[in-house]
Amino acid sequence: MKRVPVVVIASIFLVGFAYTAPAQVPAPQQSAQPAPAPPAPPAHGAPAGFVMPPAYPVRPPADPAVVDHGKKLFVTSCGFCHGTDARGGATGPNLVRSQLVLDDKSGELVGAVIREGRLTKGMPKFDMPDADVSAIATFLHSQYTNESGAAPSAPINIVVGDAKAGQAYFSGPGKCNTCHSVTGDLAGIGAKYEPKDVQNLLLSGGGGGGFGRRAKSTPPAPTTVTVTLPNGQKYQGKLLRIDAFRVALTEDDGQYRSFTINGATPKVEVHNPLQPHLDMLLTIKDIDIHNLTAYLVTVK
Repeated sequence: MKRVPVVVIASIFLVGFAYTAPAQVPAPQQSAQPAPAPPAPPAHGAPAGFVMPPAYPVRPPADPAVVDHGKKLFVTSCGFCHGTDARGGATGPNLVRSQLVLDDKSGELVGAVIREGRLTKGMPKFDMPDADVSAIATFLHSQYTNESGAAPSAPINIVVGDAKAGQAYFSGPGKCNTCHSVTGDLAGIGAKYEPKDVQNLLLSGGGGGGFGRRAKSTPPAPTTVTVTLPNGQKYQGKLLRIDAFRVALTEDDGQYRSFTINGATPKVEVHNPLQPHLDMLLTIKDIDIHNLTAYLVTVK
């Protein structure tokens, strides 16, 4: 028997190892990439091609009749502070991008604010039926925005009323001239503000700080409260907090006062500087708002 050289055997072993070794190294696996989510559909009334911002909740299309009803309720009840398009007014913030509105499903969060109010911030309570609260929530949900919270479409012309009819309402049924004058605090208002701002101001009264020329120079007047104890003693000052159990205020000298409320005791009277305009909203009609706006924008 011939002996096979050790060198030959080693060479065969190394060749076989070199050939089989790659088969023992697992091939790298590529991680599966999730398919990108389709863009959210535009909200009711959004222009073609507009895509909702990622943070804006996707909602099913709303009934246009409900949206229109909610808009009318919002303009007359809420537009005086938050603007007629819900994007902010004289004193109220933008509600279209409000986290509370974004989290609201069907009016449960919006309704709580409407019915309870925020008296310390000048927002009164509104006693509304469920259907109206739901309609306002539907209107707010239907608004579409870009990342800055502004409407992406071109501005809508809101000067659609009759200026002569607005002038007649101003000096007649509206009794606007009992507090305001187009040659006094409203002088030149049409040249100072855009029509949308004019409409917001006439509904809000300038946020309590004055309408027209005084609106920017005078800070909003605070909501005050008078508390009358059973013995007749009265305390009056700036309202800090009020709920079903307690009312708190600061007097003119800075003294803090807090009182426990038990039914109708003590007597609590809240004085809202916006009250005349809030009262007006109970009777004013959409056509009156449009006519007043058309008249005031001509006051230059």
